[in-house]
Amino acid sequence: MTAAVPETGRRIRVGFAKVRDGHGFTLALPTAQVEEAAPARIPLRIARLLAFAHEVERRIAAGEVRNRAAVARELGVSRARITQILDLLLLAPDIQEEILFSEVEPGYHPINEHALRWVVQARDWPTQRARWRDLNAV
Repeated sequence: MTAAVPETGRRIRVGFAKVRDGHGFTLALPTAQVEEAAPARIPLRIARLLAFAHEVERRIAAGEVRNRAAVARELGVSRARITQILDLLLLAPDIQEEILFSEVEPGYHPINEHALRWVVQARDWPTQRARWRDLNAV
C-alpha cells in the first residue's frame, strides 16, 4: 500500500506481512520505506511565451483578430510588447523546437526573454544558432 504525506510531499510504501501467532495469522506492519518524489519539471517561461506567439499568429492568420494592434487592445498591453513577443517567431525553427521542448525544475529558468532578444536580433539563422550556442554555454 502506498500513501502520500501531504505535509512533505513524500510517498510512503507500507507492506503488510502475515505473521503467525499462537492462534493463526495476524497482519504485522513492518518498517516503512520512504520514496522521494521526483522533482516536477515545467516548461521554460520563454517556451510559454513562444507558444503564445504561435497562438497569436494563428489567430491573426485565421481572421479571429484583425492585426497586432487588435491583439494588444484585447490583452491590455502595448503594441510594442506584442511585437516583442511575436519577434520570437523569427528564431530558427530548430531553436524554437529546443525552447518549446525544454523543461526545468520550478524556480529555475536559465534563459530569459531579454537574453533571447539578442539571439532574435540576428536576422539570419546561422548567426542565430551561433548566438544560441553562446547563450547556452553560459
